[in-house]
Amino acid sequence: MKYILVLVVSLSLVACKENTKSSNVEDLTANEIVDKSIEVSGGSKFDKSIISFDFRDMFYSAKRNNGKFQLKRKFTKDNDTIVDILSNNGFERLVNENITAVEDSMVPRYSASVNSVHYFSVLPYGLNDKAVNKSLFGEDTINGKRYYKIKVTFSEDGGGEDFDDVFVYWVNQKTFKVDYLAYSYKEDSGIGMRFREAYNERFIDDLRFVDYNNFKSENKSIRLEDLVKAFEQNQLELLSKIELENVKVKIIQ
Repeated sequence: MKYILVLVVSLSLVACKENTKSSNVEDLTANEIVDKSIEVSGGSKFDKSIISFDFRDMFYSAKRNNGKFQLKRKFTKDNDTIVDILSNNGFERLVNENITAVEDSMVPRYSASVNSVHYFSVLPYGLNDKAVNKSLFGEDTINGKRYYKIKVTFSEDGGGEDFDDVFVYWVNQKTFKVDYLAYSYKEDSGIGMRFREAYNERFIDDLRFVDYNNFKSENKSIRLEDLVKAFEQNQLELLSKIELENVKVKIIQ
């Protein structure tokens, strides 16, 4: 499937403040909740970092330096070593260390594929991008804990080819950590949806990383924000696990 490319276009953590206030706990706005969530997860340290990890037989690395970025994945196919690189300069592919021409139609697909893994690896970092639209639309109780429910959509301008994807994040009201998320995306048969449960939290050089249980629903009529209720009622099917291995971090001084 495809993901939003917008999250690597700009790594600024500055966004226009949402004016609408919530009547809920502490009268926080969606932006303020996300700001707190980013801060407890590592905050500005992500801005100047080198992160690497293994995921599903591929090696990933990300270098971010105050707005400049280089996201990589490396894998072997048919005895060839392939390195895909996504940066401020665009996308390029190296095969056995030689730059290789890529069909124009495939560039967005490869770019989104590289970005998607890096995007999920550092959530909620990136949710203050200029093309991200956030709204607070209520609260939920999940397994006895209270959560803010944040809806995220994307502007067409700067939102990538998948700008119409929709995300929902459940942010713990005490810890401000993202413990659950759901998203919808277009697929050939219509709209697909996924629900993810974070687990295996660890901090490496003060940056938070988690793995995810990745669920799907057989109920095509269910609303995206209601997937959490189906999760609590054990009505979702575990599709896969999203596990980052051998995570390493270096903070750029």
